[in-house]
Amino acid sequence: MPSPNDVKKGTVINMNNDLWIVVDFQRVSPGKGSSFVRTRVRNIRTNKIQEQAFKSAETLIFEEVAYKNMQYLYGDQTGHTFMDNVSYEQLTMSPEMIGDDAKYLKEGLLVMIMTHNEAAIAIELPKKIEYTVASSPMAIKGDTAGGNVTKEVTLDNGLTTHVPIFIKEGEHILVNTETGSYVERVQK
Repeated sequence: MPSPNDVKKGTVINMNNDLWIVVDFQRVSPGKGSSFVRTRVRNIRTNKIQEQAFKSAETLIFEEVAYKNMQYLYGDQTGHTFMDNVSYEQLTMSPEMIGDDAKYLKEGLLVMIMTHNEAAIAIELPKKIEYTVASSPMAIKGDTAGGNVTKEVTLDNGLTTHVPIFIKEGEHILVNTETGSYVERVQK
């Protein structure tokens, strides 16, 4: 039987005859007492998010999910639309289902769509995504005094992140989708 130690982001848990997807988790090992896993879970039916802690000794019921590779097309008031590049089938997911991951979406991005009983329930982003720097303030002589200096830039999808001061407008960079931080410059 699965235990809370097997929980990770995207795990689907059956609690009280309702399906919940793990949005975020943290393993905690206090000095006294047994360890536990602190999670933020989203109800698949209602999109309600709640905090939930599981003791290591508990037994959980994990649900089987399938993954489908799809391409992000666009987003509007109704939701975010994805397309299967093999069957050209399209599906739209509500902004609540996408959650905070929506800020990383850009046209043409390939993502994994998680499905349960043929219904889309969540997306899984690539660990790193390439973006073009749309606007970047100029570095000023003397900015490097003090060591590791960064500046905030805006990317081609509207996302903002901090990068080293040598990054210029029009350059391509990789961003970590788990932390939102700059990874490296992409050489073209």
